[in-house]
Order: sequence, then structure tokens, then C-alpha cells
Amino acid sequence: MCYDVTSATRTLIKYAKHRGDDPAYIAALERKLEELKKTLNGHYQVSGFAHPKLLVFTQALPDEPQAYYWGLIPSWIKDEESAKKIYNQTLNARGETIFEKPAFKSSAKNKRCLIYLDAFYEHHHLGKNTYPFHIQMKDGTPLAIAGLYDEWVNKETGEIIYTTTIVTTSAGGLMAKIHNNPKADGPRMPVIIPKDKQNHWLMECKNEDDKQKIISLIQPFNEELLEFYSVRRIKGKGAVGDVKEAEEKFDYPELAFEF
Repeated sequence: MCYDVTSATRTLIKYAKHRGDDPAYIAALERKLEELKKTLNGHYQVSGFAHPKLLVFTQALPDEPQAYYWGLIPSWIKDEESAKKIYNQTLNARGETIFEKPAFKSSAKNKRCLIYLDAFYEHHHLGKNTYPFHIQMKDGTPLAIAGLYDEWVNKETGEIIYTTTIVTTSAGGLMAKIHNNPKADGPRMPVIIPKDKQNHWLMECKNEDDKQKIISLIQPFNEELLEFYSVRRIKGKGAVGDVKEAEEKFDYPELAFEF
């Protein structure tokens, strides 16, 4: 599962170019991203359990960058205590069941989004130890991740909280080798949407045919386009923290991965 990411550290022009091709649109989007950056903190490594804000483009406003908290709070949640409990359980949404699970099915139909990340981390298990791996695009462009979002109103304060979750799918190949957690229900990875399919993920879902087209996008990404390498500890004792070094390659002699 994806619980740690690198977010909002790429140059703004890279985000803008990844969302469109028209020069005028790119320039306008870059200006909007500059404004949004005031509330969107960049992270070299951040845990979803810290509920950082992530950069999203929503189904309702596909051309307007937004900053939503990571950890989805469904609109039907009644109180703040329940909200705090559920958003630790909704950092990820299994793609196979998003149209069925109560926390996700409404968003799966009407509130899908693209979450822009620079990279994500997964842990490899070997004996009693775990080893973090950093995964990003080989060409240095952002990752457009399939997401869901919702708006929750805190009835005690009237505040509207905007939240999101990362959609995941089964992993194969090298991703399955890396994400080998024996306690997990099989290897997983975020659903990465190719640039030419981004707007397909944000399409309206009016009928069963639309639903099946959306489901067809929930699949493993072409690993040949991704770069994988081990990094310093990002959890527990000796964790490097949210610093640039968290992204730097670090070799462990006991690991014998072939890339």
C-alpha cells in the first residue's frame, strides 16, 4: 500500500506541462500553481498518517489545481471523532472495490481526481528488516495518480474539509518483488494514469458503460517507465526525515535486487 510520498517538489512548469499541451493553458496553470503553492507545502518524504495536503485536479474542476488533505472523510460522517478515525483508514482505496465500499462508492461515481506526486515509497521485507524504495518516473515528470475525493462539513464548527485518497491496484514484476509485505493481501501499487488517459479518469459516470471504462484504467503501470532504487530509512529509529536526503539512492549490501 502507498503510505509515504514525495509531493510538490518538482518545478511548477513540470506540473503544468503534464496537465496539458497548449502553451496558453500551461502558462495560466503555472500562475495558478504559484498561488496554490502558498498553502501546499512540498515534502521530500511524508507519511499519509500525517495527513498532508496533496495537489489534486478534481472531476468538478479539472483545470483548477487544489490542495486536499490525504485521508478521505466521506460526506456522511457524523462527527469529528468519527472523521479522525476513518481518515486513518482511507489513505488508500482498493481499485477493485471502489464502486462497492460505503466510504468510496459515491466518490467513485461522482468525485474522482488526479493526485500529482513526485514519487512514492514502498517497503521491501527481508527477515525482520524493512527497506524503503523510492519510485518515480524515469523522465522526471510527475506521477498522475488515480484518486477519489469528498467534502465533509464539521457540524460543530461549520468548516468544510476537503480530502482525498489514493486508488491502488495489484502489482506485478519488480513492484511485487519490492512490496512483499507478508501481512498484506498481496503486492499493491498506486494506479498511475498515463497523460493521454488523465481526462478519461475524470469523465462523467452516467451508466454502466462509463463505469466499465473507468474500471479499465485501474491497472498496473508500465514498469519500464519507472525508476526504482533503495533509500535511507524513512520510518522508525534512524529515519532521515523530510529532507532532500530522503530521496537519495542508498545501497544495502544485504539486498540483491536486479533492475
